Amino acid sequence: MEFSRLEAFCKVVEAGSFTAAAEVLGTDKARLSRAVSALEAELGLRLLERSTRSLSVTDGGQAVYERARAILGAGDELLQFARAQQAEPSGTLRLTCSPDFALVAANRWVTGYLQRWPQMSVDMDFSSRLVDLVHEGFDLALRVGALEDSRLAARLLGPMRYGLYASPVYLARAGVPATPAQLREHTLLMFSTGSGRTDWTLLPPEPGAAVERIERIERRGGAPARVRAGSISLLLEACRAGLGIARLPLHTVQVHAAAELLPVLPAWTPQPVPVHAVFPSSRFIAPKVRAFIDHAVAHFDPPGG
Repeated sequence: MEFSRLEAFCKVVEAGSFTAAAEVLGTDKARLSRAVSALEAELGLRLLERSTRSLSVTDGGQAVYERARAILGAGDELLQFARAQQAEPSGTLRLTCSPDFALVAANRWVTGYLQRWPQMSVDMDFSSRLVDLVHEGFDLALRVGALEDSRLAARLLGPMRYGLYASPVYLARAGVPATPAQLREHTLLMFSTGSGRTDWTLLPPEPGAAVERIERIERRGGAPARVRAGSISLLLEACRAGLGIARLPLHTVQVHAAAELLPVLPAWTPQPVPVHAVFPSSRFIAPKVRAFIDHAVAHFDPPGG
């Protein structure tokens, strides 16, 4: 059903004639008559009684008019609401991410977002599980790594960059590796999500050179991993304590341990990991969600990072 036909019919009823309604709408009488006739045909109901001298609304037409006015009024309200929503973010943003990523970047983004939009509030959930955004009522999730749920919309925020680090105490005791292959002679502190497999992919300093992969697979040997955990915080503390070499986010080291750790194999770059903002719908993005995503993209790297 075309809303323009409903609007034409309502204007004719309110103006009392096709001629007067045409003047209000800035159109011609014949076009209005065709629109009302098309609406009558679509509904299978006679709405107006016409004669050369008068026009009256049928009982069915009166009922349709009342409902049509409500529909058109609701449409106007919806349009006004949508325009207001696009103007400026407001309300509460419900956001979820892992505790580790909060330490790496999310806390900084939320603080800056609230400073930029003082009328906003944030309800922050820290969870390492894969939260169901729709059923649990979240506006947005920050996820690190490959995405698994194709039903959700997503926007790439940027790459999370890593480096290899160790404490001066550990390097004085175990020596400084000169090549990626020598990492196999060292104690490694490795991140794992519980799949039983952990690995580091190191990108070479020269474009086109062979990529080094240092891996530890459960019960299959390889580099010894004294700590294998799904917690950046634990790996950071273990690295500070001199327990081994860890792959850590550059953000985390810069903010929390820049004076305590030394880079290992700085010419070799660990494979970056994508960070996405995930949200329920890409068709209609609430201003508060769009504003947070734009802020995160603009401030993905910390100042001086």
